[in-house]
Amino acid sequence: QLQLVESGGGLVQPGGSLRLSCAASGLTLDYRAIGWFRQAPGKEREGISCVSTSGSTNYADSVKGRFTISRDNAKNTVYLQMNSLKPEDTAVYYCAARQYYYCAAYEGYDYWGQGTQVTVSS
Repeated sequence: QLQLVESGGGLVQPGGSLRLSCAASGLTLDYRAIGWFRQAPGKEREGISCVSTSGSTNYADSVKGRFTISRDNAKNTVYLQMNSLKPEDTAVYYCAARQYYYCAAYEGYDYWGQGTQVTVSS
């Protein structure tokens, strides 16, 4: 059974940065694409980034140019570096493992972490 644990969330001022981590245990992430999602209060969950097993990445328009996803297979961990944070980035952030090795539409994810809160406020 694959378990995912997010960490690195917190309170940050607008324009600041945070790095989220998604640590996996139980199974290797080597054969799975990994995505980051977020859900703000009263809004639907939004897929924001994905990294394939080969390292190919994609981003939602809302975070493109500000967020960077990366993976360290040796550590079985995926990261989301978030720069130039805005109040509208406030949400609970989740990582998820996809059933496939490639990224496509934000679907096909079968393992999810519990989420980490990111709050951007002055």
